[in-house]
Amino acid sequence: MAAPRFYCPEILAHSGMAELPEQAAHHAARVLRLKVGDAVTLFNGQGGEGAARITAIGKNNTSVEITGWHAIECESPLQVNLAQAISAGEKMDYTLQKAVELGIGAIQPLASERSVVRLSGERADKRVAHWQGVVIAACEQSGRNQVPEVAPIRPLLDWLPQGGAASLRLMLAPGAECGLRDLAKPDGEVTLLIGPEGGLSPTEAEAAMRVGFTPVRLGARVLRTETAALAALAAMQTLWGDF
Repeated sequence: MAAPRFYCPEILAHSGMAELPEQAAHHAARVLRLKVGDAVTLFNGQGGEGAARITAIGKNNTSVEITGWHAIECESPLQVNLAQAISAGEKMDYTLQKAVELGIGAIQPLASERSVVRLSGERADKRVAHWQGVVIAACEQSGRNQVPEVAPIRPLLDWLPQGGAASLRLMLAPGAECGLRDLAKPDGEVTLLIGPEGGLSPTEAEAAMRVGFTPVRLGARVLRTETAALAALAAMQTLWGDF
């Protein structure tokens, strides 16, 4: 069985003694019930991972010894940035979790005209922090050593002028003339724009096309927002990535 993995951004040294961050320490000792001598794997989000063993477990801390650092990566050669309109309930968590497993490189949450959830100020900051935690947990589970960033929430129309820097900019649109198979393999980053439960408004879709987003369809069926992003990512990884 593979050693449990923990994200430890404070750990920069590749050998020697270290303390697990509070959340990782709690999960190791209280949830997984690991013991002194058990093996763990640590990563700091900057690439590579460390082999370590637990040396002490206290009431509020867990100490480890890092015995080696390995330049192991499982990043996809296809760099996709997901621009996802905020969805309600657990749909957003699910989308981000699975998008990380599918190799997403960065995440931009967007407030769309048809978004059911409206967030601003402290509530928005807390939700972004929560989503970053979802992303970190997905990296721990999936073996990724580089952690995608969840950017602050932005209104979709405000983001569009600066959000189209990728070499290929796609937005899912039922009824679009072309599918992913009709496109050439991108020679750089891809930005994938996904609307909320009710889809992008006509104003948003037109604005996206003006800055270079290409509408694409995924089959003849209308997909829910939490399905659309994941289906598109899986298809792109099959066509152009490492599936």
